[in-house]
Amino acid sequence: MSSPAPHLPARPAWKSRLDAYWRLTRNDRPIGWLLLLWPTWWALWIAASGVPPLWTLFVFTVGVWLTRSAGCVINDYADRWLDPHVERTRDRPLATGEVSGREALALFAVLMLAAFALVLTMNRLTIALSFVGLFLAATYPYLKRYTHLPQVYLGMSFGWAIPMGFAAVQGEVPAVGWLLYVANIIWSTAYDTWYAMVDREDDLKVGGKSTAILFGELDLHIQGVLYVLVFLALALVGQRAGLGAPYYAGLAVAVVLVAWEFWICRRRGRGPCFRAFLHNHWVGLAIFAGIAADYALR
Repeated sequence: MSSPAPHLPARPAWKSRLDAYWRLTRNDRPIGWLLLLWPTWWALWIAASGVPPLWTLFVFTVGVWLTRSAGCVINDYADRWLDPHVERTRDRPLATGEVSGREALALFAVLMLAAFALVLTMNRLTIALSFVGLFLAATYPYLKRYTHLPQVYLGMSFGWAIPMGFAAVQGEVPAVGWLLYVANIIWSTAYDTWYAMVDREDDLKVGGKSTAILFGELDLHIQGVLYVLVFLALALVGQRAGLGAPYYAGLAVAVVLVAWEFWICRRRGRGPCFRAFLHNHWVGLAIFAGIAADYALR
């Protein structure tokens, strides 16, 4: 006769709570942080013509992590009416009731205050621009109720570190900084549309809105146009910043990576579209590698 299974001690409540907060901020899935980090580093390296001041690099790197975490919290708070009905999101802590709405708002405030404390070590222009970033991050999640373009607003919101990075390094935001910001908005719209294509059927059932729904059967064609615009804008960035062959080699690698995304998504399957979204991390890395190599080899 087999002996009964040993009794396992209950998990401490504080550990369960921290785990819920960790999942709410999506830190169990760091891909979103990386997708925001690469454009921020693009901006810092171009603004500094190489490696930026180490404290500035630290502030923006940690700041990206904090604001991305805060953005996930406020996104789930805004979507707590929608997430229980979507297959991919029904197990999120707010959707299941594991974390309350009040807790989520408190966590959002703590994360944004920590990010703001870091920004206070920068110059006045950077501090002023941070208020725009706060507004964009706090309002982004609500757009899917009223417009089919939340992916565009996502790019505006989480790419705001680009003009802030130029302001921190140069004390101003030159034309090349705004051009890079526009390139990132288009890129974010494109890669987040892959993400929206995963949820399209569920969003249609519950009344959610996205570019994937707006584009409809033309989704792959419009995605193609978006990525062409991304690389045209990035080529102009290279021209205005005086970047050379290593940068354009990085762009060429990124083009090949994007072509692979279109190949796997040609039948619009949920799994391939999600992999394409994740794969944009390598696109951002390839572009950064080209920028960093260009300045390092001078």
